[in-house]
Amino acid sequence: MPSATPSPAWDGRRPATGTEAEATALLGWLTDPEAPRLCLVTGAPGSGKTALLGWFAKHGPRAGRPRRRTARVLVPLAGQSALGATWTIADRLGVVARSPGDLVHALATSEARPAGRAVLLLTDLHAAAEPAALTDLIAELAGVGRVRLVVEARSGTPAPAALRRTDRRVAVVDLDGDTEPAGPAAPEPPGPLPDLSDPVAVCTADPLLVTTAYVTGSAAAGLPGTLDGPEVPSRPGENAAEDHGGLRAAWMRAGQSLCREQGPAERALVLLSALGDGADPRLRPALAELAEGSPWRLRWARHRGDLTPPWPGPVTVLGSAGGPLEGTLLVGDRTGAVRLLHEADASPAGRLAHTVPGRVTALAPAPDGTVLLLDDRGRLHTVRGAAPRAPYLERLTEAVSATLARHPGTALAAIAGSVVVGDRLGSVHAFGLRGLHQAASHSGRVAAVSAVDSETPFVCSGGVDGTVRLWTPGRDPRPEPLAERPSPVVALHATETPYGPLVAVAWGDGLVELHRPEGGRTLSFRPGPPVRAVAVTGAGSLLVGTDESLVCLVPKRTPHRDN
Repeated sequence: MPSATPSPAWDGRRPATGTEAEATALLGWLTDPEAPRLCLVTGAPGSGKTALLGWFAKHGPRAGRPRRRTARVLVPLAGQSALGATWTIADRLGVVARSPGDLVHALATSEARPAGRAVLLLTDLHAAAEPAALTDLIAELAGVGRVRLVVEARSGTPAPAALRRTDRRVAVVDLDGDTEPAGPAAPEPPGPLPDLSDPVAVCTADPLLVTTAYVTGSAAAGLPGTLDGPEVPSRPGENAAEDHGGLRAAWMRAGQSLCREQGPAERALVLLSALGDGADPRLRPALAELAEGSPWRLRWARHRGDLTPPWPGPVTVLGSAGGPLEGTLLVGDRTGAVRLLHEADASPAGRLAHTVPGRVTALAPAPDGTVLLLDDRGRLHTVRGAAPRAPYLERLTEAVSATLARHPGTALAAIAGSVVVGDRLGSVHAFGLRGLHQAASHSGRVAAVSAVDSETPFVCSGGVDGTVRLWTPGRDPRPEPLAERPSPVVALHATETPYGPLVAVAWGDGLVELHRPEGGRTLSFRPGPPVRAVAVTGAGSLLVGTDESLVCLVPKRTPHRDN
């Protein structure tokens, strides 16, 4: 793809010669609150458009000025499909989007901090693989109040006129003057296309070219490539050639993660974790071999449409149980149902018998087999196990339930003799047999809490402020967060393992991390879609739940060996 980077000889401190007036116009547009949110930069080849946008991407306040610089995000569109551009923009702005519509919605509603007041610099619209679809996306993004857009398109192509025909107001910086001759589009020639049926080829090629080829069907389909033997249909009756043995479906499922800058081993792991159970059986060993250099091993994955075993449904909450439910996963969906799965392979193990109205937003298996649930109104429900509960535990949960009826909770956890609740104001409350302990841990809503019954029991909490904090009830919280990122925490779980306590964290930008509070290497994974829930099993495996997948990963090295 053509580069949007100015010549190395250009120092970036001042506009390129001949574009000074246009640079002034761009800065005026940026600082004018009444200006259109969409600015079109157009001109003939060689007129300085690329250098102008390169300068604008780096330009900031003069030294000593306290004014905060608006984030500038440069995204080349040459050769890109609308879907590939969507994934690139979402990744750069710290949100997760499966489609262009998802991107617009995410930027309008996300709690992610980096999306605020961003300026998108989109180059080479005229050379995009899908300029019309991208024009529609640009027009929709221009309606999001938190984003401004500068779009570069070559004069003499349909792209500038198409942008002006949208129902959005458009400011224009024309490096040619006022004339705009009509003419056919002049897209840049695409780069070499990989064999889309070869897992090694797609993991080592330019991921944006792969996305464009899968979207547009611009590469030869159905070729065996390095996979020997005939094509194997993904499902009986499906066209395996068009789906490339299941590679295309997996790529579309995990695309935003796959399009990030990373090595082939990490990309192969993501693609392997996204394969459905009907994929060509030759793909898994090929991807597993390429993924050997990644820090994870895929234990199993279940996706929408899988039959053996069946997909458990969309995941909104996750729990890994101990005690009488040892080896059992609890998976809650959007309808409020909680399914039980065997941890070994995610095969069905029944359902949780409960009558919670509405949606379950958090669940906490207690050591005695009782499962505590938090509904979408922030109220507590108890599902008793087979064994009778001790009277003091009954009194404890009744007291917590009465409290949450008056002051709704936003997060929930439980260990022996203690129930932990987070609230919308950022506080964490530990209800125990010896009284109530509280900590003001976060700025804003507590998104998730987890309690670890280790040698020194502690509480782990994550908030929309982007911090993960540790706290031992009865003591002051640790002053430094375990983790902090410019993205809200959306899910969190911690447990004791043979390697010490482990903490899994999911962030609003799609990143999942596995932390060791006692010190050691932090492992990360991005499945692609938005992450709804995470959990750590007692053996140290990581579970990641999304709207259409449940994935189990195992660290290849124990945290002890990563110090």
